[in-house]
Amino acid sequence: MTPPKTRQDGIARAIDSDVDELSTSILLASRAIVGVAARSLSAVEGEVTLVQYRALVLLGSRGPQNVSSLAEGLSIHPSTTTRLCDRLADKGLIQRLTSPASRREVTLTLTPAGRSLVKTVTSRRKKEIGEIVERIPPGLRRSVSEAFITFGEAAGETHDDAWKLGDARDSVG
Repeated sequence: MTPPKTRQDGIARAIDSDVDELSTSILLASRAIVGVAARSLSAVEGEVTLVQYRALVLLGSRGPQNVSSLAEGLSIHPSTTTRLCDRLADKGLIQRLTSPASRREVTLTLTPAGRSLVKTVTSRRKKEIGEIVERIPPGLRRSVSEAFITFGEAAGETHDDAWKLGDARDSVG
């Protein structure tokens, strides 16, 4: 290996190596987390897809919102979100309410059945994650927790408190 031309080159290579190593580690963790997510949804198999579930979680954690806001949160096109909401409304998991401020604006909100579904899946997911965390040596748990919080914040995710499903108007109980 040829020595770095400057100290800056050496630092840049070390940073690139750190980023690559951390990215590989996060990929491993993400495969485990996706597996947990898929298994937790099996509790409601056939009721909702992963994207539909994510929409329910966003409505629960962020409260009622319009189609455009939900589309933005899901990073999908508003017309796709409208079709997704049609399916969720047909299943009785969300309801559309006409905005008191503008009859043209529709507000989406979870129904009690939607809140119940999210609560069921979240409970199942939390239980399985707890079983995995128990296998992490106790001395490492705090640093793993801090790393995941930092990663989630860097990704722009809502903090864990938001997964309690919104404010008092939309609480799961």
